[in-house]
Amino acid sequence: MEVTFGVLGPVVALRDGQALALRGRRHRELLGRLIAARGQVVTVAGLTEDLWADAPAGAAGAIRTFVGELRRVIEPDRAPRAPAGVLVTHGPGYALHLDAGAVDAWRFERAVQAAAALPPDAALDALGEALALWRGAAYADVGDGSWAQGERARLEELRLLARERHAAAALALGRTGEAVADLERLTVEQPWREEAWRLLALALYRSGRQGDALATLRRARSLMDEGLGVEPGAALRRLEVDVLRQAQHLDPPADSAVGRLWASTAAAYDRSVPPRVRLRSSVDMLRGLAVGAGGPGLQAVQAGRLEAVEAAEELGDAELTARVIGGYDVPAIWPRGDDPEQAARIVRAAERALIRLDAGAGDGLRARLLATIAVESRGTGGRRPAEAAAEAERIARGLGDPSLLSFALNGVLMQSFGRTGLAPRRDALGAELIETAARHGLTSFEVLGHLVRLQARGALDDPTGADGHAAALTALAERHEVPLIAVFVRWHEVRRLTLDATVGWDAVAGAYARAVAALESAGMPGMAGGLPALVRLCLRVCRGMDAPVDADEDWGPFEPWARPFVLLAADDAVAAGDAVRAVPDPPADLLQEALWCLVARAATLLNDAETAERARVALEPAAAEIAGAGSGLFALGPVASYLGPAEPSSSRSPSR
Repeated sequence: MEVTFGVLGPVVALRDGQALALRGRRHRELLGRLIAARGQVVTVAGLTEDLWADAPAGAAGAIRTFVGELRRVIEPDRAPRAPAGVLVTHGPGYALHLDAGAVDAWRFERAVQAAAALPPDAALDALGEALALWRGAAYADVGDGSWAQGERARLEELRLLARERHAAAALALGRTGEAVADLERLTVEQPWREEAWRLLALALYRSGRQGDALATLRRARSLMDEGLGVEPGAALRRLEVDVLRQAQHLDPPADSAVGRLWASTAAAYDRSVPPRVRLRSSVDMLRGLAVGAGGPGLQAVQAGRLEAVEAAEELGDAELTARVIGGYDVPAIWPRGDDPEQAARIVRAAERALIRLDAGAGDGLRARLLATIAVESRGTGGRRPAEAAAEAERIARGLGDPSLLSFALNGVLMQSFGRTGLAPRRDALGAELIETAARHGLTSFEVLGHLVRLQARGALDDPTGADGHAAALTALAERHEVPLIAVFVRWHEVRRLTLDATVGWDAVAGAYARAVAALESAGMPGMAGGLPALVRLCLRVCRGMDAPVDADEDWGPFEPWARPFVLLAADDAVAAGDAVRAVPDPPADLLQEALWCLVARAATLLNDAETAERARVALEPAAAEIAGAGSGLFALGPVASYLGPAEPSSSRSPSR
């Protein structure tokens, strides 16, 4: 007989679908607390603290009594003195040993995460079934302990996300009436969720109600302003402009032959393919989505990739786990991750898979795990990622596998920032990627190679070479429909304006503003965070312009390098001097030369010879390069110009 549990509503235990008699509130609280622990041991002391705000003297004994009574309900056929199989004792506490599908909340979480990688018709069904598991507020009858409040909040947030994704799937299938009804309820219940407002306005527009769509967007704007004192986010603002323009991309998807083929094939696949094969195929789908989609697609990938890895680990098959992890060989161009916590979890899973793999699993699979470690550890430093990259490259060259070699070289690339001035090394890596990928039809890595060389040739003051790679990228984008390429090419074109003395400040600043708007929708927060403010500062420094530098800018991770300039603009040279002396070494990535140049310029302005020398030593290997150009985003001018003193009239000395 199968025992299952429900917490998406009042806490219940069921055997073969029939509710079991849980005696009282404390029993349900104890059971709920152990379910929330997800198999981890909760000590008697911890249970006492969680179940009572002011525990009575006999609380520990009462918990042991509750446990005994719960065991008799959950496992009535267990022989006297036989060890419990479900609610087990571990040292000083208790834990529940349950299958992954034994709790409705666990099934709900898995379904929501898996649906992110499904086509709209399958996602609509999966999310509908998942939402039907709810019977009320999560843990509805277990009081307001901090653990219960945290679990309720977490699950409710996931429920709201599932409702939004369910509506988005209905919208993608042309079921606008259904989507409008669901989203109108959701925006009334949750008026601060911008994605719900965006989807509602889009559903209204696709229903032929342009006026109602605009009214909805303006109602959202008013609520945000009056209730929170903030402007709507970029997605809502863009949609309002697109609705006014009647932008073509807002139109509903056509019922095309390709769409019908996809739907029928996906349905047949879902009916006939075993779970392990389906899991590996999901990774293939996520990889294709990451390469071929824009921002929304990348967000779906991030939601689904980790779920696929965790699902593989739960099956206990080390080789399957390794294939799921290593199969996601999506090229990485920016040496700072979008989600460091998720990347760290992927790395830990890859390390576990390496340990558990059988000797017969093959060197190729090990190399893919090592390359994954190198790529996902970008920007973290340390010896392990670089060693993993080198070992992956060695194995790949020995096996003669071009796809594996391209992935391994991507890992080497992400670990090629140990000091400044390594643009020639990256240029050589890009050349090998292009040659290997073009010969073997590996389009995504051919794109990566051209992007790498676009950056490197810019750093090496070869604008003609950089333009050639930009043209090659544009041709690849048109041939293979890779939308993100256009973002990088646009930034390259704008970057060239920075160094053109004939182009005025307003024209350059306006071009960068348009490039920033394109980047906002690209789905790469690891690249975009703080970048607009940094670009504006670097443009001013490059063109020899003084303040203003706005202290309220969103500097993101670049704030320590901007702080001296902000303080100088505020005429606080003493604080600026303290700030420049305290500035850390820049992260080892594509912007390190630019950030060191900012340090050098600030130190020179403040007559801080020690910090200026520190910057000079760091920049010396890159003396022949163009600062910042290696990012492909902007330029600060020749590195050499930051190694000597600035104009005497522009320097300031902090006084105390």
